[in-house]
Amino acid sequence: MRFAYEWHDDSGSWFRSYGNENWEFDEYGLMRLRIASINDLPIKEASASTTGRLARPDDHPSLSDLGF
Repeated sequence: MRFAYEWHDDSGSWFRSYGNENWEFDEYGLMRLRIASINDLPIKEASASTTGRLARPDDHPSLSDLGF
């Protein structure tokens, strides 16, 4: 799976994290293996696309549109 999300630490510094994950599940549906490659990019709060929103708007650019 590809992903991108934004977050801030306790001091108020903002980051955009993005990467890829591979999951493997057993016959009971439990995760057996998780391999993740995650990159954290420092950003300014003003450029955080998710500030104050709980869900991404329908017209928000896709991960490909954002270059991820």
